[in-house]
Amino acid sequence: MIDNSESELPPSKTRRKREMHELQDIGEQLVQLDLKRLRELDLPEALMDAVLEAKRMRKHGAIRRQMQFIGKLMRDLDALPIRQKLDAWNGLALQQTAWLHQLERWRERLLSDEQALEELGQKFPAADFQQLRALIRNAQKERLANKPPKSFRALFQELQNLIPQTEGKGRFVRDE
Repeated sequence: MIDNSESELPPSKTRRKREMHELQDIGEQLVQLDLKRLRELDLPEALMDAVLEAKRMRKHGAIRRQMQFIGKLMRDLDALPIRQKLDAWNGLALQQTAWLHQLERWRERLLSDEQALEELGQKFPAADFQQLRALIRNAQKERLANKPPKSFRALFQELQNLIPQTEGKGRFVRDE
């Protein structure tokens, strides 16, 4: 009988505060988003207005109060879909960052290690070796002559076209 009465008790003050802080944290993430992503979330008008207002604020105290207000507005809606969408976007951003780091590692290896081009060819047989050799050679000359990194950037572009983004999906791939 005691178990029944305990389950009917309202949530503790600590739990309510923790939930309010979580909603406020989600609100802070919303303020960091660009307008395109905010529109994708299809937020209620009052919440959208509050988020946009927070983006315009510059004073710390005003921002803090606005974040509390956003947290209060979020209590009236189901935050789970918003949280899931934010988590999905953060995951995609991490995957893209990992892929870009992988491309940078390949570029540096190609510029410093002569065996790297052969390894790249084994891993990606569709590579245009003549084009890659020319870009590597030109990028190395640019470095030595302190010229603008035109070929250095072109090499990165070529690697972007060659190495699919799904190559390092979900894990950090080290090609060293």
